[in-house]
Amino acid sequence: MEVSKLLREFCEAVEQCDGARFAALFTENSVYHDVFYGAFEGRARIAAMIPDWFYKTATDFRWDMHDPVSDGRTLYARYTFSYRSLLAEAEGARAMFEGVSIMRLEEGLIAEYREVANAATGFVDMHFAPERIGKILARQGRELKARPEMARHLA
Repeated sequence: MEVSKLLREFCEAVEQCDGARFAALFTENSVYHDVFYGAFEGRARIAAMIPDWFYKTATDFRWDMHDPVSDGRTLYARYTFSYRSLLAEAEGARAMFEGVSIMRLEEGLIAEYREVANAATGFVDMHFAPERIGKILARQGRELKARPEMARHLA
């Protein structure tokens, strides 16, 4: 699938809470690494992620991809992302984030999705307590350190 079409389908599927449409963009054995919720493996889990995880605590998603770059095997795209939080402490606030999507492609489909995101802005938008933000960032730090490409940095 052509990159701009893939990214448009990706964003629209999330915005429309269409897990099946979203999962169809991924290979059968793909992995989606979400910055908040962790890893979702396989099309069925990725499809369920949209209604069961994303829309469980949020609504009115907006996701835009900017400046995509791809060599046919890897796709990078800067993104802006927001939603209206349903969490009590957020009081209906729109949480806004920016980041970079990193996708490993196989035959025009996503085999692996990973992201680097500035989530702190969204946490502040949702009125998260500093202790809660600290716990989330500590978990992200542990996950980063567990990745194989970080081994040299830990030695």
